[in-house]
Amino acid sequence: MVTAMPRTVFHLAIPALHLDDAKRFYVEGLGCTLARQYADRITLNFFGDQVVCHLSDRVDAAPELYPRHFGMTFRDKQDWEGLLRVAKAHDLPFFAEPFRRFDGQPEGHDTFVLRDPSNNLLEFKHYDNPTMMF
Repeated sequence: MVTAMPRTVFHLAIPALHLDDAKRFYVEGLGCTLARQYADRITLNFFGDQVVCHLSDRVDAAPELYPRHFGMTFRDKQDWEGLLRVAKAHDLPFFAEPFRRFDGQPEGHDTFVLRDPSNNLLEFKHYDNPTMMF
């Protein structure tokens, strides 16, 4: 079995219609750090992992949460709540307002889903039981 190493960073590349819009959403809206910017992409520190927004006109016009989305699972409920406050304060577009999944079950968690300017869907969750994160 392969598991993440303490010094590894997950990498994800996603399409972006307009890099300026992507930069505003991820840097000004979510608080990610801009690592690099080129004419055709921006590279972000996305909560300790790497997300690259590549300039593309091939975006999903009508996204659905399944099967394609990405995001972050928070270990600390206060961090999840803090990001929710940031998203609301910056008026980021919600694909799904905060809701509860699997309530009363071991995998019970709180979640919300944002839609970036290129219709990429981002899910942010916190599990009551941290052993259910994986």
